[in-house]
Amino acid sequence: MIRIVLLILLGCRLVTAQDMDAHWATAAKNGFGTSVSLSSKVWFTLANGVMTEVFYPTVDLPNVQTLQLYVDTGGRIETEIDSTHHRLEVPNPAALTFRQINTAKNGAYTITKTYVTDPRRNTVLIDVDVSIKSGSDARVYVQYDPSINNSGWHDDTHIERNGLIAFEKDIASALIPSCGFHELSMKVPTNLIQTFPLNQNRCTLALSFAKTPDQAVATARASLARGFSAVRREYEAEWQRYVATLPRFANHQRQFNMAAMVLKGLEDKTYRGAVIASPSTPWGGGPNSNEPNTTGYHAVWSRDLYHVATALESMGDRAGANRLFDYLFNVQQKPDGSFPQNSWVDGRPIGNGLQMDQVALPLVLAYQLKRHDRKTWLKHIKPAADFILNRGPRTDQDRWEEKPGYSPAAIAAQIAGLVCAAEIAKLNGDKATGGKYLKTADSWAQNVDKWTVTKSSNAGYYLRITENDNPNDGAKMEINSSSLVVDERKILDAGFLELVRLGIKGPHDPLIVESLKLIDQLIKVKTPAGEAWYRYNHDAYGETPDGGNYDARNGIGRLWTLLTGERGEYELAASDIAAARRRLNTMAGFANDGLMIPEQVWDRQERPAASLRFGAGTGSATPLAWSMAQFIRLAMSIERGRNVETPRVVWERYGRRG
Repeated sequence: MIRIVLLILLGCRLVTAQDMDAHWATAAKNGFGTSVSLSSKVWFTLANGVMTEVFYPTVDLPNVQTLQLYVDTGGRIETEIDSTHHRLEVPNPAALTFRQINTAKNGAYTITKTYVTDPRRNTVLIDVDVSIKSGSDARVYVQYDPSINNSGWHDDTHIERNGLIAFEKDIASALIPSCGFHELSMKVPTNLIQTFPLNQNRCTLALSFAKTPDQAVATARASLARGFSAVRREYEAEWQRYVATLPRFANHQRQFNMAAMVLKGLEDKTYRGAVIASPSTPWGGGPNSNEPNTTGYHAVWSRDLYHVATALESMGDRAGANRLFDYLFNVQQKPDGSFPQNSWVDGRPIGNGLQMDQVALPLVLAYQLKRHDRKTWLKHIKPAADFILNRGPRTDQDRWEEKPGYSPAAIAAQIAGLVCAAEIAKLNGDKATGGKYLKTADSWAQNVDKWTVTKSSNAGYYLRITENDNPNDGAKMEINSSSLVVDERKILDAGFLELVRLGIKGPHDPLIVESLKLIDQLIKVKTPAGEAWYRYNHDAYGETPDGGNYDARNGIGRLWTLLTGERGEYELAASDIAAARRRLNTMAGFANDGLMIPEQVWDRQERPAASLRFGAGTGSATPLAWSMAQFIRLAMSIERGRNVETPRVVWERYGRRG
């Protein structure tokens, strides 16, 4: 593959390299934006002072790797990513408007860029203002690195009507500056990065998308004709109207608003209800992004949809929660009643793993949303519950998408799902089927400890997962993405807390309390923001020991922000509201300068890379929808004095006894 950087106008030689593969940008985004309008099907992301992936026409399809400015300071070429100090602002706390301020490390210039999208069109507008130190003859260039159709290959690019065109098949982009730039033309059948000088240091860049180059150019020019200020006013007015509908809080209002806006923004505008996990590809997605087979986290998981839907319902967006429900059952659900590991937004399956909690949690959501009409019962609820009856309680993959066996978290979801399905069966007059579900749920509730609790000299404790139904046989388990093999009795996570959150166990159950002591000894870390937990001890899904990108061989799992929120929900169940509030504070502390809550945060004071900071997001997914939803749900649960996720029908059957 040939990657070409054109710097001819800078007086530099043409550089080509056969071995320079395309790579997605860092997944550590501190900005994410889109219009509320369904007419504007374009989403942008920001990181390291520049614009990174831009998605069009669906939220799972990236078409851009980076767009940044270069500065010629008199023979020296400087890039925003490498040559400036980056700062990000959220100028309007009630909108997904972001401003990047990049100051040259030598102080020679400052670049200020403000980002919005045109609510009426598929356009990202960037207001660019470059302040250059007096006496300097520095010149500013824009560099655009397209990856049309989720691929670094095959892009065709050329200059047309003073705009840079990139297209492949039925997707075209047009980058046009309001101030114009010099024309330069070169076309290659692979990937092309081009750098062009701007005519002025104050300019609006329009990056537009359409099915054809002509349409993309027309779209860009129409957005530029309206002007950045007018587009920004409309863009922000739409978001402000949405934010006005959100609950009010004494603390963390800005973080709550941002979490809610991001969740709304992550929903696709064609396939309604499809919320992707994150607009990012963790650690850049591996060796390269040459072909359109990388999904990263811009895919849909039913587990994540459940968490987002419960967050939306808790804050009063019942319509949004119901859209997610409809997507789950009308688009994602398979004919046998199960759900795919994950899917593109149009419902095409991606992973082929079977995760039983992803089959069960939609049933809990059906109960919570009172979706128990007869058609839904017969076509969707009953097939999913029957699937659990026939395949559970063992799962092919746990909630971390790794190991098969008997998982406390997966079993908890299945018990809750069956009880909720039984209630819906009863409402539809099918007592026999409901009774069958309850009989199985009761049996599994009675046996979950037998299957997943290992005995010790003092007391038992929950394992992360056991391969078979014997947690005491010392079976060996290979850690995913690692050559390490460990006795399964030595691997713990906090998944057993699902038994409390879903109403199956009381918070003071002796096994729950004893297991909490152990995980706090093994997998808890106190960060500058507060306490956080690993997924499980020996986890390998994270940066390498020297801080390098996860490589599927030598990683170390880092701290997961959502686990702090789950601990807060447990403490709320135990009537420790003060502790739950501390967990909410900690989650807010994990957010970056764009108020994006990450998947993972760095777990130690040592900083092998400048981008890694103790208690701050790593190169994994930021923002993560599950993390943002967890923050919202914990905030709403604290406000109401109870866990809003816990299905009452399950708690009344089991949990109230504990």
